Amino acid sequence: MDPSSLILVARVAGAFGVRGEVRITAFTEDPMALLDYGVLRRADGSPGLTLITARPAKGGVVARTRELTTPEQADALRGLELFIDRGILPEPDEDEFYLADLIGLQARDLSGQAVGMIKAVQNFGAGDLLEIQPTAGGPPWWLAFTRETAPEVKITEGHVVIVPPAEIEADPDERP
Repeated sequence: MDPSSLILVARVAGAFGVRGEVRITAFTEDPMALLDYGVLRRADGSPGLTLITARPAKGGVVARTRELTTPEQADALRGLELFIDRGILPEPDEDEFYLADLIGLQARDLSGQAVGMIKAVQNFGAGDLLEIQPTAGGPPWWLAFTRETAPEVKITEGHVVIVPPAEIEADPDERP
């Protein structure tokens, strides 16, 4: 299995109860869809967890798995990211895409000039962010992924039109 084709769908949050159940934070639209994916994989593509049963819980599911039988085993996996192969997912409808499909696309400004490449899509709790590696080099920067900042997503053409933030330089003589 090619690790580059994996999509992050969940993260182990820890043990639930005394019978080896595990809390899983889901990054899918429907957390119960995790049951449909078969083996949830580790970042390197190796098997992680196989859900046998699950029930909805805040932000995800509480599940019984083939691999875990004790709370200690479940707690030992806290923080484990769980992935599926991109090929498992159904093709999105026209004008729809998976956030993972944005990775590797060119970021262009409104004039069509390449400003960078989308390195990652993250969500730290306040909404999706694009991590952009500048074409000119230097450190990557983040852009909120909204209709205002990314008005056009052209997956088949290999780019996203973005509205980069205005560069703001502080005056070194100005004191707060």
